[in-house]
Amino acid sequence: MSATPRYLTKSRFKQALECPTKLFYSGKPDCLNNALDNSFLAALAEGGYQVGALACLMYPDGIEVNDTGHAAQIERTRALLQRDEVTIYEAALQAQGLFVRVDILRKRGQRIELIEVKAKSFDPAKDGDFRGTKGQLRSNMLPYLQDIAFQRHVAALAFPQFEYRSFLMLADKSATASVDGLNQRFRVRRDGRKIEVHLAPGTDASTLGQPILTAVPVDSQVAEIMAGTVDVVGSPMPFVEAAQYLASAYRDDRRLGPLPGAVCGRCEYKASTPPAAGQPRSGFHECWSAAFGWTATDFAGGTVLDLWNLRKKGELISQGVLKPRSVTPQDLGFDGEVPGAEGMTQKHRQWYQCSGDWPGGGEFFLDVGGLAAAMQSWRYPLHFIDFETCAVAIPFGRGHRPYETVAFQFSHHVMQEDGRVEHRSQFLEATPGVDPSVPFLRALRAALAGDDGTVFRWATHENTVLNHLRRQLLVDPLPPDDVAELLAFIDSITTRKDADGEQAGPRNMVDLCKLAERHYFHPSTQGSSSLKKVLPALMQSSDLLREVYSRPVYGSVAMPSLNLVQPMAWWVQRDGRIQDPYDLLPPVFSDFSRAEAEAIEGGFAPELQAGGAAMAAYARLQFEEIDARERAAIQNALLRYCELDTLAMVMAVQAWRAWVCKAPSQPPLIIVG
Repeated sequence: MSATPRYLTKSRFKQALECPTKLFYSGKPDCLNNALDNSFLAALAEGGYQVGALACLMYPDGIEVNDTGHAAQIERTRALLQRDEVTIYEAALQAQGLFVRVDILRKRGQRIELIEVKAKSFDPAKDGDFRGTKGQLRSNMLPYLQDIAFQRHVAALAFPQFEYRSFLMLADKSATASVDGLNQRFRVRRDGRKIEVHLAPGTDASTLGQPILTAVPVDSQVAEIMAGTVDVVGSPMPFVEAAQYLASAYRDDRRLGPLPGAVCGRCEYKASTPPAAGQPRSGFHECWSAAFGWTATDFAGGTVLDLWNLRKKGELISQGVLKPRSVTPQDLGFDGEVPGAEGMTQKHRQWYQCSGDWPGGGEFFLDVGGLAAAMQSWRYPLHFIDFETCAVAIPFGRGHRPYETVAFQFSHHVMQEDGRVEHRSQFLEATPGVDPSVPFLRALRAALAGDDGTVFRWATHENTVLNHLRRQLLVDPLPPDDVAELLAFIDSITTRKDADGEQAGPRNMVDLCKLAERHYFHPSTQGSSSLKKVLPALMQSSDLLREVYSRPVYGSVAMPSLNLVQPMAWWVQRDGRIQDPYDLLPPVFSDFSRAEAEAIEGGFAPELQAGGAAMAAYARLQFEEIDARERAAIQNALLRYCELDTLAMVMAVQAWRAWVCKAPSQPPLIIVG
């Protein structure tokens, strides 16, 4: 019995263009692969399955190649292409060790159209032909264009007698849905590794209304890519030659490289620490060990890949600067100045991360003066809010566009001036087919009514979401009756830019993330001011948080919770380590491990990763066929995690207030550690 052929697929070709060494680890069961567990949930949340099914309906009467095994798939496709006219879903093409599945292939006589479907938005007015101002292909679209170019190359090798046209099918943001309930016509069913999209009865091309997907011709871009070069093993190589070179390396299981660089920071074959005997292999650690002669102990203390928000990591690696402690102030452009009245800059945080040294020493750096000045403008009671949102590929109803912002959940904590805390309100609307955004706004408006206390967010997400919802309300063909009140509410708590400059509402939200970035640094955060990094650091450092939350007070009458049945402690020490409060909650998905649920965020674009688990949970509630018990469990998990997000914001303010109150009041800047 012959061995299964080792084909270079389009996904492996994409991997190899990111880093050719990845081919060596691809498909090896003994190697860690963090990408394996994110594909289903990320694709579901981003609309991949629904968009794919909708695209097929736009090309009706197609035949799906669903045979088992490459050989059967290739032969089935070859037989179908004997017809003069045929539409094939998932056509299988193979030549010279290269293999592709084409989302939609349309043959009309001697012409073949290759249509690659992507769950990605396209604005004809802004995106045009995917080129920048200088005519170059835009970097954010290049992987998609290289994907279809690879398919075009394989198709021409397999069937050179045909003429080819290439298309990217994308969600058209200039189009509006002309029918209601379109997104609920596509239900996803998962059975182990088998995933199927089931159409609602009566769903066909005639029920779709006006198209919201568009097939964008990309022949000129594909021709340019195929005639150009790509970087392989550190040097440019003609595209066609590179495909064969990489196919040969994969077929022979030959390692290319390694070529360490900034891309290593996003490697899916990377364990958090060097693996012990019996654990899955870590491609990242093997590569760096081979390239630099490192042993497991050399990875202690991290690498320059861990440096926060530094764009020149690749440059440092090429210069042999591999560890944070090897970085100099000159490498960062840092002049050694102490933080001024505005607090730390990015360069301060980067240097403190590299050097482990900051003014005043101690366990951490706190700009008490800066925090105290900020606190003077706060009005009690304090309100802490956190949103969970997504962008639904297929709109809920008529008049709406693909990938509009959908706000489906918020949590809201309140702190009184005397320190009392309560989880006062929350909102979650995940009923399949129900657009939650207007009910969300009404509930949020009601939650913040009754006083003019300061409203806090962590980072820019809440402000961005509210401004997106504002724009959607302004163009809604069927606006709600209270649209004026909702718009006025949004304007009152947000900042936005218009022709007259920046407009800030009278109750504009305060960004606690910005305060953390400017005034608080703990080395365990690795420079980041993400709430998920800051909370564990505060738990390590704050005597007040240990005193308050080491007892099961949260969820009691003294500190009410809307979701906890029994009071619980959030400051928990196990085996000498203070636990991350987020690890004290059960996983969001009972049928996925915690590691799998966390891994899904790697499948999203960077700007979406922070809320990836919630997006996936909402998508499952909307589109996946799950039983009532699992549905209730996911909803309860969403409520608990969002509640902890706003409680974490409360904890940050509690810790900072305690340190500010404890410090002497005379110096304008006091460093506490």
